[in-house]
Amino acid sequence: MAELIDSRARRVLVTGGAGFVGANLAVELARRHPGWEVVALDNLKRRGSELNLPRLRDVGARFVHRDVREPEDLQALDKLDALVECSAEPSALAGADGDTAYALRSNLLGAYHCLELARRDGAQVVFLSTSRVYPFARLDSLRYREASTRYELAPDGTLPGASEAGIREVFPLEGARTLYGATKLAAELLVTEFAAAFGLPTVVNRCGVIAGPWQMGRVDQGVFTYWLLSHYFRRELRYIGYGGTGKQVRDLLHVDDLVDLVEDQLLRPDHWSGATVNVGGGRSTSLSLVETTELCRELTGNRVPVESSSEQRPGDVRIYLSDCARLFGMTDWRPRRDTRRILADTFSWIAENERAVRAALVG
Repeated sequence: MAELIDSRARRVLVTGGAGFVGANLAVELARRHPGWEVVALDNLKRRGSELNLPRLRDVGARFVHRDVREPEDLQALDKLDALVECSAEPSALAGADGDTAYALRSNLLGAYHCLELARRDGAQVVFLSTSRVYPFARLDSLRYREASTRYELAPDGTLPGASEAGIREVFPLEGARTLYGATKLAAELLVTEFAAAFGLPTVVNRCGVIAGPWQMGRVDQGVFTYWLLSHYFRRELRYIGYGGTGKQVRDLLHVDDLVDLVEDQLLRPDHWSGATVNVGGGRSTSLSLVETTELCRELTGNRVPVESSSEQRPGDVRIYLSDCARLFGMTDWRPRRDTRRILADTFSWIAENERAVRAALVG
């Protein structure tokens, strides 16, 4: 798909470029398009992001140690053709401890500073948002049924944008959605306004769970990688909330599939301009925690204790699936890697980099 499009030289900035998605994207863009100048910008706050610096260097992507919270850090950069906004405080529990400043400054002010940079240069903006923009109480009010290993969405005519296939972009947005979700939704609105006011080509990707190699998974972000890491390093786990059954469900997408989509968006800015689309694996590429446990046991050969807890975490959701019908109507792109492939690729990465991963995440 991409090789048929004009691959003229371009300068592309990837913010959050040493993070999981940003680094994978910057590495692949530099590898696939040697005529492009790919710049990865990151403040290196997240533990483990330093492991991506040699990868960026090896493919010729330029790393700059700067911070989207500081406008002068961005305005000092040379002229850009495109900006992919991957920087964020991605934890769904961000601000739950009362410290709201970092998430607000990173996710909202950081996006604003990126948009100002794009406005300066008339650059394309690809904005990575999140399924967390959909209110958690409304999602949890949907009808469901309980199967042996997971919850399933049931037919529900009470809210538009919801079906057995998942959640569409027209799902109602009234209600709380976590501080993380709120800052990302507010940033989406800024993207729309900048596009209208200044003629910027923009696209917003509302991503579900992204997983794959080089993800530093934690319990509050990157749960499937966290589950696999815990099995690999034999750390105890807990099923939290909803009776402690582990039947909560999320769809997931291999980071390489996301890279393929973003590459297409960069190569066809006019086609994608103004679009806001859900991006995820959908029902066919989804897992419950119970199902994830069995797959992790199979891949690692390890069985770790999994306790049950009825504790309900703020903002949690019983089931979320991305309905990507709008996206699929715009492109022939489809997710190509299933749940087993996603976790198997992640397992191979952990095994090949065990010492570095242990040092970064386990200690």
